[in-house]
Amino acid sequence: MITTQLSDLPPITQAERGRILAAPRTADAHRALLAEMPAMNAVQLGGTASATTLPARFTVAAWNVERCLFPEDTASHLMPVAPDIVLLSEVDHGMARTGQRHTTKEMAAQLGMAYAFGVEFHELDLGGATERAYCQDHFNALGWHGNAILSRVPFECTALIRLDDHGHWFADASATADPKQPRLGGRMAIAAVVTTECGPLCVVSTHLESNADAAHRHIQMQRLLDAVEVFAPDMPVLLGGDLNTGNHLPPHFDWRNETLFSLAQDHGFTWEFTAPGNTTRPSLITPHPDRVMKLDWLVGRGLKNLDNGIAPSTMANGKPLSDHDFVWCKAEI
Repeated sequence: MITTQLSDLPPITQAERGRILAAPRTADAHRALLAEMPAMNAVQLGGTASATTLPARFTVAAWNVERCLFPEDTASHLMPVAPDIVLLSEVDHGMARTGQRHTTKEMAAQLGMAYAFGVEFHELDLGGATERAYCQDHFNALGWHGNAILSRVPFECTALIRLDDHGHWFADASATADPKQPRLGGRMAIAAVVTTECGPLCVVSTHLESNADAAHRHIQMQRLLDAVEVFAPDMPVLLGGDLNTGNHLPPHFDWRNETLFSLAQDHGFTWEFTAPGNTTRPSLITPHPDRVMKLDWLVGRGLKNLDNGIAPSTMANGKPLSDHDFVWCKAEI
């Protein structure tokens, strides 16, 4: 668990990039490189909170924004549910495909929120063919891709929780690596404590592995829940994100085969904060109409669920903002 906080993330230098590219594609080499990069071992804080304390009843949204091609439109799309907390995954920071923008920062500014951002991956290339279509540069200014939390109130404390460090997308000797998407890093979560009128609340944004099976995600969820117990003992928790449930099981992508649901229940969590229904759709980057899945979830403990829903990620003009719809809930301490 990493608690270092920075206002800016140091870029990867050319010398560091050279070491990454020249390193053997092994788990040990990956762990060593990961430990050397300051930006991958800190939470970046920024933005401006618009309140000091959340009410006892509050709204949380969780959204995999698929790189966040359109941060202004994405922020505006959240406004009808008026979220107090937004849990984001797949946000870019200094990537050519999203105009080298800090998409989390731009969303936070439009929504009047503070933000906490953490790097999941340092991407070494520009992405797939559909992503490259949006690149106006032939390089990434920073290459950061990760998760974030937006909040109407300041963060009392934050943590970056790495769920793997072996280089699932790095070691080309492994069947898990994708040579078209070379990257340093691994799946992770951002946890934060915020103040409500009834006391502290822990919120967590996470993204579990897509390129793996249910047993792998079970281990990641176990690591996450154990870390949350240390970070926020005896505290109400609302955790959300893209859990990639059933993503390895085409053609039906059945999320019910995942064991992480019962695992969370054994830790005192309930899944009643997530509305029924699938959460994926074809998008500009992922135009696959046959891939219909329920990947996105909100799960909590020590809280009461008041309402929930799934909001389509398409704008009024039909433009899709992501291949994921966002899930939201109203909860009460």
